[in-house]
Amino acid sequence: MIRICAVEDVPKGSAISADVGGTQVALVHGEDGQFYAVYDECSHAAVALSEGEVEGCTLECWLHGSRFDLRTGAPTGLPATEPVPVYPVEVRDGDIYLSVDGDGRPLPSNGVTR
Repeated sequence: MIRICAVEDVPKGSAISADVGGTQVALVHGEDGQFYAVYDECSHAAVALSEGEVEGCTLECWLHGSRFDLRTGAPTGLPATEPVPVYPVEVRDGDIYLSVDGDGRPLPSNGVTR
């Protein structure tokens, strides 16, 4: 596990980008109060998802409007048709952590890699 940031660094309904072992991760505080982590690049167009809009448990790409389920990485709105990797998040003592491999890269929980 690696510490990414403090809980208060990610206001509810927002996303930030973090470099985790050379992988850009969008850390999201969902409107449901939960924290999520997804690969910070839209599978349709290579732009940062962390710059998109959070709505419920989805993250919308700012460029073409593709939407992704924060829990599964599955696209829920076109034009994206491919999922993005999602990473398990652990919150403890006011900090947000991600699981990483031996090289410090985040471990996807949905089997999707980039």
